[in-house]
Amino acid sequence: MVILYCSCLFISSATEVTYDDRALKINGERKIILSGSIHYPRSTVEMWPSLIKKAKEGGLNAIETYVFWNAHEPIYRQYDFSGNLDLLKFIKHIQSEGLYAILRIGPYVCAEWNFGGFPVWLNNIQNMTVRTNNAPFMHEMKSFVSKIIGMMKEEKLFASQGGPIILSQIENEYGNSHIESEYGNDGKIYIEECAKFAESLNIGVPWIMCQQQDAPHSIINTANGYYADGFYPTRKIPKMWTENWTGWFKDWNKGKDPHRTAEDIAFAVARFYQRGGTLQNYYMYHGGTNFGRVAGGPYITTTYDYDAPLNEYGQLNQPKYGHLKELHEILFSIEKLLTYGNATTVSYGKDDWKYTSTVYEYKCSRACFLANGDDKNDFTMTFQGKNYTIPAWSVSILPDCVNVAYNTAKVNVPKTRIVRKNTAENSNGLNWSWRPEKSLHLKHPYFNNTRKGVFYFNQLLDQKIVGNDTSDYLWYMTSVNIKESDPLYNGECVLEVDTYAHVLFAFFNGKHIGTKWAKGGSYSFQFEQLVKIKPGKNTLSLLSVTVGLPNYGAHFDKVKNGIVGPVTLKSPNGDVKDLSKNEWEYKIGLEGFERRLWEDENRNWKPPQTLQTNRMFVWYKTTFKTPCGNEPVVLDMMGMGKGTVWVNGNNIGRYWLDSYDFDKETGCAATCDYRGNYYSEKCAINCGQPSQRWYHVPRSFLSKSDNNLVIFEEFGGNPKGVKVQTVSQE
Repeated sequence: MVILYCSCLFISSATEVTYDDRALKINGERKIILSGSIHYPRSTVEMWPSLIKKAKEGGLNAIETYVFWNAHEPIYRQYDFSGNLDLLKFIKHIQSEGLYAILRIGPYVCAEWNFGGFPVWLNNIQNMTVRTNNAPFMHEMKSFVSKIIGMMKEEKLFASQGGPIILSQIENEYGNSHIESEYGNDGKIYIEECAKFAESLNIGVPWIMCQQQDAPHSIINTANGYYADGFYPTRKIPKMWTENWTGWFKDWNKGKDPHRTAEDIAFAVARFYQRGGTLQNYYMYHGGTNFGRVAGGPYITTTYDYDAPLNEYGQLNQPKYGHLKELHEILFSIEKLLTYGNATTVSYGKDDWKYTSTVYEYKCSRACFLANGDDKNDFTMTFQGKNYTIPAWSVSILPDCVNVAYNTAKVNVPKTRIVRKNTAENSNGLNWSWRPEKSLHLKHPYFNNTRKGVFYFNQLLDQKIVGNDTSDYLWYMTSVNIKESDPLYNGECVLEVDTYAHVLFAFFNGKHIGTKWAKGGSYSFQFEQLVKIKPGKNTLSLLSVTVGLPNYGAHFDKVKNGIVGPVTLKSPNGDVKDLSKNEWEYKIGLEGFERRLWEDENRNWKPPQTLQTNRMFVWYKTTFKTPCGNEPVVLDMMGMGKGTVWVNGNNIGRYWLDSYDFDKETGCAATCDYRGNYYSEKCAINCGQPSQRWYHVPRSFLSKSDNNLVIFEEFGGNPKGVKVQTVSQE
């Protein structure tokens, strides 16, 4: 079958985009839209053409993306649209393939992205509260959105100018009852103001808000979720589904991979179009990689594979990709019937929602859907004098109302399996040099007030406020003088630290006394450790580490971060010394990060013959040969603990392989039953494995021959186990 769109949509003239209660209308013609999310910063410029082409070949006619405010404006009024942040180039690649674009500006995006896409510097603006009727926030939000709109207009990228963008989104998932209601009347005013502002920008295409039932009348409300067949707008606007979740993301605390079957996602799509839907977007179609520090959460992994139709590396995830491609071809073949035809639905049996037939009729043509929503039993339906057996939890599509051309439960595409192989070019192993990271303590020679990023306060401060999200690391350092008359003199005490750090390293009198991290999805914990008090000056150095800032929930921007106290010393007899109001010295970052050791070729690296392993706070460096061919390249980081890795100066992202709790025994079944409602724990695979073992190194990051690989290890690991591998499918 032929997909009914071409690659010459935007060459000559403007495109009128309107809508009625049935569908989006392109130049007056109702259209069905099959879209997929591809986030430009989660891949590389070199990957974009292939990803977009594969999306088109998979039967899509649109690409959807968020716009990431904190990536583009990391420092107030200093913008970055270079490299994989070149949004204009990404939209133009979509246009060159003849696809539509859906631009979700937000500027709040959620997206499992650090701080939901907001720049952390917003917190340092006086009287700031985000996502509500707040003048400072509205000023900054409007400034950024206006800039993005201005860029799109200047390059004539809206459909009204002859470009590919047919829809734009303002705000995101605000209408959830537990979000909007938390802001009260100011929340309602905020949504109205967002709509007025969006309309004032005159972009010539419709605006949308997802999960916003009370969206103003100038805005189209859309659905998000695993299923949207039961979503019906409350007024006369088309039924649109902006996020059909193709799987789920991962975090460091779960040793399993989410998996949503091809059968279930096809069932969800078919039911949506059977029940009057006309625009659907896969979230994600290609998930990609959280390079650098962009992963949110906290505790979200570097991989954002999402079990999407295109895997993290851009390869076809079969059978999902191919099974959905067949569905798209069927749906496009009956586009006129779905958008103009009269629909008649008949239910069978007592449960109206379970067994239904829907007939679309238009100008002597008919197309039919036969649906079985039972999650256990097949159903034989007598339809127009003929018996049809529909498998449980499936939809059959009959383009001529006689012959079944497609059933969502019958997958005809072979499954592919990922194979990772060591490379011949690096078969002799990697030759590692190393150097220690300096652990800072009070009045350390490196640590003085002439250094960048040093602060002094007589209180404990939130890490976001001090560090402005310029680093994962913040030192909190203080001292306490113990005299002979002090009850704590020359004895043992318990150090107690109440913290919202994600990971905490504690040093007392220059010695490491313990490491602890938040578990079970909590943002906070208490660190306790017995310490030996000496007469005179005792020093305390605490390193607070973030692993991505929160990205979701009402008031997520107010979630505390870092060491907020109290910090106390408690003697066995009950005496307490509170250090919270001491003078604290703060230092942002680590020495190796400040010196940019991932760019350091020769300085102060110790030779391989002195290599130290399983050591906390150490840098490792080596070189490796670029593997031959075009297969994706990954680093197998097995044997390492937690840290960051760079290849040729490119930050591949955070890694974390050990020292966290996950259930090694439960959560993965030997077989997966696709029937029944999906949830993120259902059909999980790879239980008991590290949350992420392999880390994508895009080919564009590699040189023609030798490549520099630098690792910063926090916990302690052995780099001799690190391998360069290629990824193939069979």
